[in-house]
Amino acid sequence: MSLHFPPSLQRGQRVAIVSTARKIMAEELTHAQNILNDWGVEITLGESIASDFHQFAGDDELRRRDFQRQLDDPNVHAILCARGGYGTARIVDELDFSRFAQQPKWIAGFSDITVLNCHLLRLGYASIHGVMAVLFGQAGGEMAVESLRRALFGEVINYQAPAMPHNRFGTATGELVGGNLSLLHTLTGTPSQVSFVGRILFLEDLDEYLYHIDRMMLHLHRSGQLAGLAGLVVGHFSLMRDNAVPFGATAYDVIDRYAQLYDFPVAYGFPIGHEAENGAVVVGRVVRLTVTDSGSSLADAVDVGAGKL
Repeated sequence: MSLHFPPSLQRGQRVAIVSTARKIMAEELTHAQNILNDWGVEITLGESIASDFHQFAGDDELRRRDFQRQLDDPNVHAILCARGGYGTARIVDELDFSRFAQQPKWIAGFSDITVLNCHLLRLGYASIHGVMAVLFGQAGGEMAVESLRRALFGEVINYQAPAMPHNRFGTATGELVGGNLSLLHTLTGTPSQVSFVGRILFLEDLDEYLYHIDRMMLHLHRSGQLAGLAGLVVGHFSLMRDNAVPFGATAYDVIDRYAQLYDFPVAYGFPIGHEAENGAVVVGRVVRLTVTDSGSSLADAVDVGAGKL
């Protein structure tokens, strides 16, 4: 299946902000609206913004309807997810992408939005794993917002990370796939699961027990999902938790245990995940991963060396 890339966003076009998961108030999007105005785009706030159903941004039907409306609207050229939390997997199977296929548009988010990143890739469309609208005003998050702008407007983004003890040297080229480890684990065996074979997998997670990280990595290994990887990129594993009796390993130690069973290059410490420095990446784009004793880089394979952040 050939992969389709939506056209780059242009000034004057319309961007919709919706929430497919946790509830959010419109005033929490002030920074995002100001920045999007500076980018020269129009803004539509979806019905899910300021809607409230327990912890969700409206019940499942409202969130589905809102997202579907933005998918189908020919005047909306990109959809930014307002925040993560939990809930996207509850509506994804009811979405109809037939009109979207006639006019693809960029869909951006991370964390719970890994569901959409993977589902779209399964359907043959690229999307953006990047900062969500609620975090546009986060202290230290300027790089995250700028990298999202670059991704939306079709500019090249390359990342570099320092040398890390667990790195495995090597070079790999392949389509980028991945996101939140907990969501990738949850998608196993569903219509949203994607193959990692021949691709460069990136991982991140937040607020998990260390033994949960081990359990999920073990599942990816035992289910054969790590076999055939071209390379592995490991981002932020933030606010990890431990039991009263310590698990005895960090998140990076846990991942390394399973990565050592294979021979692909592995790079740790990339600015991707639940930290202020959350660089946007295009899921489905062919990238080149290079890991040496001086550090690692993740670069667009077509134009290596330009637009570094």
